[in-house]
Amino acid sequence: MVTSDEGDGDAQFLWLSDGPATAELWTRIHAEHTRSGLWPLLLDSLDPNDGEFRPWGSGEVLPEQMSFPASHDPASLLAQWWATYTVVDEDDDMLDADRRLAVTAPFRQTWPGLAPSRKAATNPDQLAAEFAQAFLADRPQTRLGLVAAASGAEALTAAGWGGPCNYDNDTAKFSAVVRDWEHRFGARVIAVGFSTLHLSVAAPPANEHEALLVAAEHFAFCPDNIWQGSRPYTLAAYAERITSAHRWDFWWD
Repeated sequence: MVTSDEGDGDAQFLWLSDGPATAELWTRIHAEHTRSGLWPLLLDSLDPNDGEFRPWGSGEVLPEQMSFPASHDPASLLAQWWATYTVVDEDDDMLDADRRLAVTAPFRQTWPGLAPSRKAATNPDQLAAEFAQAFLADRPQTRLGLVAAASGAEALTAAGWGGPCNYDNDTAKFSAVVRDWEHRFGARVIAVGFSTLHLSVAAPPANEHEALLVAAEHFAFCPDNIWQGSRPYTLAAYAERITSAHRWDFWWD
């Protein structure tokens, strides 16, 4: 069991496997989560060679500091974050004013609102199992975590994950948004790393307009996906990337 660095040492909120996870075990536990009350997470580490398996094995998780996902309105959170990250700061050492506004074109500083819900053409849980298998094939050192939670979104908070802490150290806010994505897009939380999050998505945006709205949500949720991705993105370029894509990956600096 994993305990928090700052807890009393007795609270057991996350079970971590000793060895690598298997797709078969993840799929079986995922299929039984309604009965068991346990949500399986594929847990990745910051550096698989450091021996600590951070943050999970090192106890760098803080569930006792989190609020509750149900306490937060996802639409309001995304709008607030968007307003914060689109402020033009003349002293910004990352992007000058013109480039910052260009990143979020065509919306620029105006929050466009939430993307509409989409009906999944693919079974979300079947897609989740396929993604879990693919993730493990690419990251075979990944371990299995079990969390007492009703969904993957809530498991992020229950596990005390702090991946986005450089932006907000209350993971419950991010869980609230992911829970909304579970309902609107058939998203499922598959894997979590030190500062990464990986979702399968059964009903991704299918056209340019929907994809731009979803891209705006992603920017508000995780601006580093666009500011510091594998290459710098504009919102439009990022939207093209996620159109019809059945996985969403997030990384916070």
